Amino acid sequence: METQNMGDGFRTARTVLVVEDESVNQQMLGKILGGSYVCEFANNGKEAIRLLMADARRYSLILLDLHMPEMDGYEVLRSVKKDTVLKRIPVIVLTSEKDAEVMSLQLGAVDFIPKPYDLPEVILARVKRTIELSENRDIISATQSDLLTGLFTREFFLEYVFLHDKSYPYVGKDAIAVNINRFHLINEMRGRDFGDLVLQRVANRLRAYALRQHGIASRTDADTFLMYVPHVVEPDKLIDELVDGISDLLDNPRLRFRMGIYPSVDRALDIPRRFDCAIFACNSIRGDYTKPIAFYDDKMHEQETYNERLVNDVEKALERSEFVVYYQPKFNVKGEKPELTSAEALVRWNHPELGMIRPDIFIPLFEQNGLVHNVDRFVWKKAAMQVKAWRDKYSVTLPVSVNVSRIDLLEPNFLDDITQIAVTSGITPADLLLEITESAYTDDGGDIVTLVKALRDRGFRVEMDDFGCGYSSLNMLTSLPIDVLKLDIGFVRNIHTSERDYGFLELMMDIARFLSVQVVAEGVEHEEQLALLKKAGVDVIQGFYFSKPLPADEFAYFIEQKLAG
Repeated sequence: METQNMGDGFRTARTVLVVEDESVNQQMLGKILGGSYVCEFANNGKEAIRLLMADARRYSLILLDLHMPEMDGYEVLRSVKKDTVLKRIPVIVLTSEKDAEVMSLQLGAVDFIPKPYDLPEVILARVKRTIELSENRDIISATQSDLLTGLFTREFFLEYVFLHDKSYPYVGKDAIAVNINRFHLINEMRGRDFGDLVLQRVANRLRAYALRQHGIASRTDADTFLMYVPHVVEPDKLIDELVDGISDLLDNPRLRFRMGIYPSVDRALDIPRRFDCAIFACNSIRGDYTKPIAFYDDKMHEQETYNERLVNDVEKALERSEFVVYYQPKFNVKGEKPELTSAEALVRWNHPELGMIRPDIFIPLFEQNGLVHNVDRFVWKKAAMQVKAWRDKYSVTLPVSVNVSRIDLLEPNFLDDITQIAVTSGITPADLLLEITESAYTDDGGDIVTLVKALRDRGFRVEMDDFGCGYSSLNMLTSLPIDVLKLDIGFVRNIHTSERDYGFLELMMDIARFLSVQVVAEGVEHEEQLALLKKAGVDVIQGFYFSKPLPADEFAYFIEQKLAG
C-alpha cells in the first residue's frame, strides 16, 4: 500500500473515486489499483457528486466514465468545474471514444484511460503521475496564495510584479497599499470568524478590480493588502468598491479604510521599495478618518528621508546622551492653594545637526518600529535617578510620571526590568507613576490588563493617559486596573469657550467618580480653564498655566517654593 511520509507519521494510501456503472469494469479497476490505492465506487454521476460533496478532501483522483444513467460524465465534469473545492481533484476520463477527448479537456479532464483496461501497468503509471502532479500543484499553490483570501503571498506577489514590468514595459503602474483602520477592534467586538469574512470580502473586491485593470493583488499582513495596477485615475472609486463589498456587514465602513498610492512608480526603484513608499503613504494617514487616501510625493519622500535619518541616529543618540529629560510640574488643586504634588518626565532630542526635536515628531515614529522602548527605558532610568537626587538634596519625595508605550508592555522582561530600575535607583515603585495610553488597553486587551495588575501588585501606580480619545467601553472601564485617569488635552482646550466641551468634561468626571480614581488634566493654559476644572472636581493640573517643561535644575525652583511654604 502506497503511503506518504508526513514528518512524524505517515498518510494512508490515496483514495481514488471510480465512477463507473459497469460492475465488471469496477472489479477490473479495483483489482488493478487496489494494491496501491484505496478505491471507492459510484454507479452514476449523482452518486459520485453526493460522495464528493460529503467529503471532497478525501479523494486524490476521480476516474470517470462518460456514459452512465441518471447523470453522465459530462455533467459530473461541469459540476466539478464550478465548485471551488471539487475542481482541485484531478479527473481522468474512462472512454474508448476519441471524439470525446476534446470536450472532456474543455470541461477540465486532465487525462484519459482507454477502454478496455488491458494494460494495467499503463493505468497505474497514469494514475500515479496524475496524482503526483496534482499534489505538487497544490503545494505550489499553498505557498503562493494566502490561505484565507486566495490572493498572492508577498513573496510571489513581488515576483509577479517583476514579470508584469517585463510584459508591460511602457505602461505606467501604481503601487497601492490598502489597510483597514483599527481592524483588531472588529475581531475583538465581532469575533475572528467575522473578521475573516471582512478580509475575504475586501480581498474579493481587490482581486476583481486588479483583474479588470490587468494588475495583481496580494495580502501581505493581517489587514494589509498590496496592488500593482495601471495608473489609477480615480482612486475614490476603488474605495467605493471596497465600501460596497462590506456595506452589509459594517455600519459606516468608509472610515475604516485607508489607502496609500505611489503613482506612476519609478521603475529604477527596487520593487520592494516601491511598495514601502505606498505603505509609508498609507501609514501617514493612520488615525485620520477624514482622509482615506494619501499619495507618495516629493514632500512625503523628504519626510521619509528625515524619518529614516532619525531612526538611523537613535542608537548613537542614546550613547552620546543627546536625549534630555525635562520635567513639567503637576499641582493638586483641591485646596485653596495649588500644591506641587508630582511631575511628568518628558523627553527631548538635542540632535547635533538637526537641532532640538520635539517628542511628538520622533516618539510616534519609534513606536512604529519598536525603537521607542530604548528611549522609554532611558527616560525611566533618568526619572528614577532624579527622584532619588531630589530626595537626597531636599529630603522630599516627589513622584514622577513616565510614559509606558504599548511596545514596552509587550517586551518579555518589562515587569522585572522596570522594577529593577526603581530598586537600583534607590526609590520605591510608588515613586514612578506609569502613564499608559487608553489605546494600549484596547489594542491588546486581556494580556495588557493582566500585566498592569501585576505592576500594581508590585507597588506601581498606573495612570490611564489620553483618557477619552480612545475606544474603551464602559464595561471595560469597570474592570481596568488603574489609579488615575488623565484627561486627553482635547477635553481641556475649549472648556472655557464651549458649553458642550464642558458638558463632556462633567461626563468624564462622573465616570471617574464611579471608578473612585483621581483625575489629572493636562494642557491647562488659562485661568478660566483652571477655574472650570476645579469646579468640575479635577484633582491635579499640569500645563503652561503653571509652567512649561523644564530641565531638572530649573524645575528645582518649584521644590524650593514648596518647602518655603
